[in-house]
Amino acid sequence: MQKLTTKEEEIMQALWKLEKGFIKEIMAEIPGEQHYNTLSTFVRILEDKGFVAHHSFGKTYQYYPLVSKEEYKKKSMNVTIENYFNSSYKNMVSFFAKENKITAEELREILEMVERENKKD
Repeated sequence: MQKLTTKEEEIMQALWKLEKGFIKEIMAEIPGEQHYNTLSTFVRILEDKGFVAHHSFGKTYQYYPLVSKEEYKKKSMNVTIENYFNSSYKNMVSFFAKENKITAEELREILEMVERENKKD
């Protein structure tokens, strides 16, 4: 699965929220001013990349995601952890702890979640 550009991710966020939509509906979900043709081009690029497909209604297309938000999130996180944290979740968590982005209480909650999941297996 390819990594998306910031603009492509923004469009996918709108489509995931809408579940399906015409260009004008997608435009309404994206903050800031969008040009119809530019957005249409980005959506076609997403279609070429295999993230989006469409249903035809005459000369108009209704687009829908082929890749779920969850699937993309998992792949993106795995790539990020691989590229920036040497494939180590421990390194990732320690990075956030050092940056004061996660508290000791949150870490305890995560540990409890991990222990609960391990007991299920």
